[in-house]
Amino acid sequence: MKSVNKNKIYHALRNEFMHFTFEDFKIKITSEKLAIKFYFNLSDRYHFTPIIEIPKKNFLNFNINDNDLRNLAFHIGMVELVSYWKAACPQKVIIKPFKLSEDQLNWWKKLYFNGLGEFFYVNQIDCDFNTFMQISSGEGRNLSKFNFSTSGEYIVPIGGGKDSIVTLETLLQNQKQIKPLILNPRQANMETVGMAGFGKDDVITINRTIHPQLLELNKKGFLNGHTPFSALLAFVSLLAARLSGIRNIALSNESSANEVTVPGSHINHQYSKSIEFEQDFREYVRSYISDDYDYFSLLRPLSELQIGKIFAMNNKYFSVFKSCNVGSKTDSWCGKCPKCLFTWIILSPFLEEHTLVGIFGGNLLNDTGLIKVFKQLIGEEAVKPFECVGTVDEINLALSSVVDKYAKNHLPGLLKYYSALPRYRRDNGNILEDKFGEFDDTHFVSPELIDYIKKALK
Repeated sequence: MKSVNKNKIYHALRNEFMHFTFEDFKIKITSEKLAIKFYFNLSDRYHFTPIIEIPKKNFLNFNINDNDLRNLAFHIGMVELVSYWKAACPQKVIIKPFKLSEDQLNWWKKLYFNGLGEFFYVNQIDCDFNTFMQISSGEGRNLSKFNFSTSGEYIVPIGGGKDSIVTLETLLQNQKQIKPLILNPRQANMETVGMAGFGKDDVITINRTIHPQLLELNKKGFLNGHTPFSALLAFVSLLAARLSGIRNIALSNESSANEVTVPGSHINHQYSKSIEFEQDFREYVRSYISDDYDYFSLLRPLSELQIGKIFAMNNKYFSVFKSCNVGSKTDSWCGKCPKCLFTWIILSPFLEEHTLVGIFGGNLLNDTGLIKVFKQLIGEEAVKPFECVGTVDEINLALSSVVDKYAKNHLPGLLKYYSALPRYRRDNGNILEDKFGEFDDTHFVSPELIDYIKKALK
């Protein structure tokens, strides 16, 4: 098949579609839900109206100050727009609902550029920070900060994977009051909160719809690719916290998310899960939204290996947790993608083979068809998989530590390949134990919660 020059398409679309406009947003509140509808315009030729809906729960107060609600809704729209802008990547972006300062515009430009790093790289698009986008805001009114009364509860976004389970259990085991938050519920995350003892009426659920016009443009050959989804979750969680009167928003992003996907570049699949974004976001919220939020990642001091160790002690979740994006629609592990193989590897030092086989349906280390993915994970390829996976070092550490769990003449195919490499170290079992006592010092976790994490590791 003839390859498509996406860079050429990128420049052609930018010449054809000169501007993208965030026209407006409308908020509608009924007895059943709060709905926000956004109005985006691609060069007056295509219009998009995506919707965010929050079903009513008895602990959510929809009767809040109009300024607060509009501030939060607008910011959700500012993240949402990039999913539609990327279809044609117009040079000019016009923001009409509110007037933004130069610092705000630069903040958003940084998020868009870094959050679309994978999109540009995969599509082989040649662009730079200064010229990829020019953002301006209209003559609308300025945003006003707000204050609100808060409780000591915690909102915990639940994705259905092991990380958010570790956050959930760490807080629950220390008698913290929690409101789980699920963006676009599916079986895995609903079963996860159910296993933790929450009923559906105890959970903040948020439904996000993609406007069908965008899907039609994708079919026609417009540009498509990864966007900073976790940034959307961040701003959505602010709205959920305001509606429920909760100050603390506890994410589950670990220190491993800080490692770039493409060495020597800024390109990180997990940019909006990184400490850089977390710090930028906290500062933006304090400057332009409210001082009454505490958005942080509970797992930021930890590596994926440490999280794997804690998760392995919570076996009641083994049958329900799912991290596979490929199998998300069928609530299954596909067994063929980087996320599946990585999750197997990172849990392998702590769980027996038969337990892992029960989770994944087979020993993924026996599948030599995964050799290319395996090489990407261990650093034999130049670029890591564009997935939420751990660092190259900790993946190698996990693999080295499990070689001895198998009889030398019965090594699974991928482990046999690995054990013959120079990078395989036979002393990694001791190194692994030492790693469990290490913590990344760059985080926003309180001393009290740090003690909870250390207790969980023991």
